[in-house]
Amino acid sequence: MKVIVDYRIKNQGVPMKKSYTVSQLKKELFKNPKFKEEYNKLEPEMQIARQIIAARIAQNISQSQLAKKVGTGQAAISRIENMNAKPTLNFLQRIASALDTTLHLTIS
Repeated sequence: MKVIVDYRIKNQGVPMKKSYTVSQLKKELFKNPKFKEEYNKLEPEMQIARQIIAARIAQNISQSQLAKKVGTGQAAISRIENMNAKPTLNFLQRIASALDTTLHLTIS
């Protein structure tokens, strides 16, 4: 898969090129310590999103179906899966329950 590099990438110190594979782009971006630091800060949100998506797909249900089980709209599920929302623990518990899973929080 190729991605088109736009002007924002130039500001991250990535040499301009017409296209990169995703792995090439990631490799280039991670050379920038500030980018790497900010990316790593997002890891908890990425884990939540990946786990919700994986559980939903494993049960073969759509975002709309999950939203109905949770008692919310499809857009709310989409925002969480796309890391555009900061869900409360209560909301995550409702999602876990709707997916017949449990929520585990670890602070280490």
